[in-house]
Amino acid sequence: MEEKVLIVSAEKNRAGLIQLVRECGFPPPSVAGCGGDARRLMLETPYALILINAPLPDEFGADLALGAARGQDAGVVLVVRNEQADEVSAWVESGGVFVVEKPVSRQMFHRALKLVEAARHRMWALREENARLRLKLEELRLVGRAKCLLIERRGMTEQEAHRYIEKTAMDLRETRRDVAQDILREENAEEGAER
Repeated sequence: MEEKVLIVSAEKNRAGLIQLVRECGFPPPSVAGCGGDARRLMLETPYALILINAPLPDEFGADLALGAARGQDAGVVLVVRNEQADEVSAWVESGGVFVVEKPVSRQMFHRALKLVEAARHRMWALREENARLRLKLEELRLVGRAKCLLIERRGMTEQEAHRYIEKTAMDLRETRRDVAQDILREENAEEGAER
């Protein structure tokens, strides 16, 4: 999948940023001339990198950068004048926005984009780990509920219920999660039939 880039900048400052992004190996970027246009594009397309050159014609750009960092899985870079960099950094960096000072040197820009990409990849790894852990936790909850039903309705001990789920999963070549879901469905169906 091609990693898409969005540059948000007034027209007079745009060409240099496009060139810098292309030199870093990214495909031709999408371009927005103001914050409103950028928001519309971000609703339509997921971007890997969003580069905002402040100030924009309709806003400064910091709120746009923070919103992009929250709403997209993109690396977000906000380019600001040198004298504003410390103040803007204090405002946006905790929201996941990387600040680069103008005038932008080629070397600094390349370094900044490498850092943003590294942070983005780390974020993806953490999200994948989080999703894996959520699935595991959900499986543990289902198995726990199924064990409780086996204990309550079939008079098994906790060890017997655990062994029953494990053995059934192995015998049927299913996951413990699938076996637990089957037990819960069966027990709920039996309970419904008794009513």
